[in-house]
Amino acid sequence: MNHYRLNPAHSISDNLAKIKMIFDKYSVDYPFEYHSADEKYAQKFKENKKLGQLSMLFAGLTIFISCLGLFGLITFMAETRTKEIGVRKVLGASAVGIIGLLSKGFVKLILISFLIGGPVAYYIMRKWLSSSTYSVGVQWWWFIVTVLMAMVIAFITVSFQAMKAARVSPVKSLKTE
Repeated sequence: MNHYRLNPAHSISDNLAKIKMIFDKYSVDYPFEYHSADEKYAQKFKENKKLGQLSMLFAGLTIFISCLGLFGLITFMAETRTKEIGVRKVLGASAVGIIGLLSKGFVKLILISFLIGGPVAYYIMRKWLSSSTYSVGVQWWWFIVTVLMAMVIAFITVSFQAMKAARVSPVKSLKTE
């Protein structure tokens, strides 16, 4: 594979015609084939774009499945703690207090999972990004945004079911058992 620099004073097609003529004259056994560096980079970035689209698809699917699991877990928790929620409401607990009570454990779990997964993700991202031609550094604020987004998604999922549990009449919830 040889690299040739083209004369910028002439058009690309003229330069390629001259190179082809020289190849045909001196190298009869090997046909003239050329590829531009732009085509190679376009192919490389096309593969990265496909990888990014697949990553986004699977990340979205993962978040959706996680929200379903979280919704099932909070539904189970609210169902098993029906009597406790009823007693708290009789004693004057507000809906916000009950939502906080049911959400507190999930916030802790998200923080613990970030403390475990954050360094692993940092290491993998740094390795992957350093292998590219133009290296990009990993920013610390990406992880903060990720944790905040995870907390917002979890809080929305938990608060929906917690609000439903907080609206139930305390008389009904204490009467069920």
